[in-house]
Order: sequence, then C-alpha cells, then structure tokens
Amino acid sequence: MSTQGTYESIGAEFMIPQYKISEKLEAIKAFVFDWDGVFNNGEKRADGSSSFSEIDSMGTNLLRFSHYLKNKKFPYTAVISGEKNETAFFFCKREHFYASYSKFSDKRIALQHFCETHNIKPAEICYFFDDVLDLPIASVAGLRIFIKRKSGLQFTNYVKQNHLADYITGSNSGEFAVREACEMLMAANGVFDQAITQRMNFDDNYKQYIAARNDTATFFFTLSNGQVSKAEL
Repeated sequence: MSTQGTYESIGAEFMIPQYKISEKLEAIKAFVFDWDGVFNNGEKRADGSSSFSEIDSMGTNLLRFSHYLKNKKFPYTAVISGEKNETAFFFCKREHFYASYSKFSDKRIALQHFCETHNIKPAEICYFFDDVLDLPIASVAGLRIFIKRKSGLQFTNYVKQNHLADYITGSNSGEFAVREACEMLMAANGVFDQAITQRMNFDDNYKQYIAARNDTATFFFTLSNGQVSKAEL
C-alpha cells in the first residue's frame, strides 16, 4: 500500500496528493508547532500547564533526524503558543528546539521574529496546528499539518474550503497525532526506513546528529508592549 493509502486507511485526509507533499518537503527548513491541542487534547490545569507524550516527542526527534539525513542540515524548530505553558518550556529545552514563543495571541508577530532570526521564509516552514489562532501562520506556511478534533466539524470544513491544510491527521488531538504526522512526513521524504534503522543501531550518523542537536540552545520569547522580548521563566 502507498504512503497515502496507508494513512487514508486510518481516516487521514490528503488535501494535496502525497507526491506534492514530498515536493514541498524539498523546500522545508523548519518545523514549527502549536502546543495546546497539538501535543495534547487541549485540556489545561489550574496553573495553565498541559501535557505531552513521549510518543509525540520521539516523533519530533525522528522527523528532525530524517531531515538531517536527507538534507545534511539541521531543521530549525519552534513552538509558538498563545498561552504561557511551563510544560512547553520544559519540552522545548529538553528536546533542544531553537525557540519557544508564549503569549502570542497574534502569532504572525512570533512567525516574523522566527523567520528573521533564522533568515528563512514562511514558505520554508512546515506548521503543525489545530485551531483559529493558528490560521494566520497556516495561511502562509509552506506545508500545513492540521491536527483533527472530532468536535470541530465546522472548523475543519472551514480549513478545507479555504485551503489552509495540506494534510489532516487521522488521529485526533490528544491521540498521538504529532507522531502520526511526523512518520507520514518521514515516509513522504523517502527516508523512514533509513532513519529508523540508523536510530536503532545508534550509528555514526545518529551520533553526529544527536550530539549537534544537544548542543542547540533554546531561547524563550514572549510579547511585551507589542515587542518580542526574552521571556522570564
């Protein structure tokens, strides 16, 4: 079964054919994620924090490794959230993402800062998202992964009708949808088996990748008086 057929069998929807996703991946230099509703089901605790799973975390690591194998370069990575979330900060630091942006109700401001910092264009970003606050980025990102939620039927239709997603996950928010999408992208990039085998064997490519990844510093930003500033954690 083809990659597209495999994922359609679990309810995923390709808004563009899988080969077009493969073509778009050629230009991708960064993977950017929303947090709430993407790495979890959107539930929040009284302190404003939420959770993530090691399943999705491994997915992001394998995706970055596969990109490294394919392109011989590290992809830039970031979380852009409308809220402050200590768990997101912990995740970004532990996984050595380049940046964590919090309290950005207008995510275009964070996107502009991220692109200017790394000298990339929105069209070179693959964006994982799930809700209304994310649409300004989804409207300009080069590749858009929409995390499905059963309750959002009208919103999902809006995303489809306005061509704001390239792939809609078969898994729902909170059901390891990030891992699903990461594996789909790895397969579409033609390096899934290679990445898994080399990770399993902890071979030289993976050792070089993980050493360089672990040397990456994470920067935290928030919005203060309309300006992007370093966040105090």
